[in-house]
Amino acid sequence: MNIATLIGTVGGVGYLRPAPGTWGSFAALPMVLVLHSLGGFPLLLIATFIVIFAGIWATGVMTAGKGDHDPSEIVIDEVAGQFIALMAISYPAWANDIPITALWPGWIAGFALFRLFDITKPGPIGWADRRGDALGVMLDDLIAGVFAAIGVILLAGFSHGVLGL
Repeated sequence: MNIATLIGTVGGVGYLRPAPGTWGSFAALPMVLVLHSLGGFPLLLIATFIVIFAGIWATGVMTAGKGDHDPSEIVIDEVAGQFIALMAISYPAWANDIPITALWPGWIAGFALFRLFDITKPGPIGWADRRGDALGVMLDDLIAGVFAAIGVILLAGFSHGVLGL
């Protein structure tokens, strides 16, 4: 396995079936936990940029000269999107010195919302997916991650503000 395939498939996670995108998203969860535990939100932010740029490169290499611009085994895009979705819990946990595991409802919401947006591809997510290039492969998941992060923030606001939990 070459380095581009190793990165693009997240160490082979992309070959798991069924639903490799869901496996890729799931693989991101322990990565976020480790990154946040080692360096808080700043380390997660830095790692996200590294994953994005490495993912664009790896996707470009893996799809060069092929008809399929977004093969299912490429799941580095799901990892990047899931990282963004979970920033919505990493930042408040880091800023308020709360264990990130205490925000477990946010983990569930971030995962579920990211998968929902990544699968249904509403609005700009679908536009990015239709680009047909390595940037589009990454961009649709990055936008889905932003949508999911906004959803997590809104759900937390509702839970804590309206419901008083």
